[in-house]
Amino acid sequence: MSVSVLILTLNEEINIGACLDGLSWSNDIVVLDSLSKDETARIAVSRGARVVERAFDNWSAHQNWAVSSIEFKNPWVLYLDADERCTPALRDEVLKRATLDCVESAFRIRRKDFFMGRWLKHAQLYPTWFVRVFRPGKIRYERLVNPVATVDGPIGTFDEHILHYPFSHGISHWIARHNNYSDFESRELLKVRDGISRPQSNMFSRDPAERRRALKDTFFRLPGRPFMKFMYYLFWRRGFLDGRPGVTY
Repeated sequence: MSVSVLILTLNEEINIGACLDGLSWSNDIVVLDSLSKDETARIAVSRGARVVERAFDNWSAHQNWAVSSIEFKNPWVLYLDADERCTPALRDEVLKRATLDCVESAFRIRRKDFFMGRWLKHAQLYPTWFVRVFRPGKIRYERLVNPVATVDGPIGTFDEHILHYPFSHGISHWIARHNNYSDFESRELLKVRDGISRPQSNMFSRDPAERRRALKDTFFRLPGRPFMKFMYYLFWRRGFLDGRPGVTY
């Protein structure tokens, strides 16, 4: 075994069981819990996971603390949120690629987001790549929300996907969570307005993480951004092809 699993949680009793069901292949599952008030920790312990508690401050600080302070049993870590699922095919690819002698320091994985029982293939920026398998000593995170991983060394890519169910708590919970995200995003906006941003030429970078950061900084400057984003996803990205779930989203 060469791969541990890290799961971030906060009041995820509705999701943590199903998430852990797909991870029984790992000998080291760590749940970093942000002081949940429900049964999240109890369920995780009953399924054989280690629970580490830490109060949440912001995303990058939380994740940086995890990779630097938690002692993982294995040299590689697969990072998931509780509302995400590892499929058998993804498991096989993780164990095949994340080995002791591979040259990579991390791997990017695409994600499929589901809403109203349907994968939103068009109504989102698919494929969006996330660094989710990594050597803990080779990664750092930036940005207060939607953090971007900075990796020391080569980054590979996986063929398989993580399955994501962001509406598992209901639409009202999803909206409340994104209202919280917007507070952090507004702080990032202030950095851009103060001149602390990525060069616009990075929008054409071959690194998808760097490209995404530069695009975010550029989008902050656009007038009428909400309407433009709606039209972009519905028509340019052809969100209508996802049917009622795509248009509703």
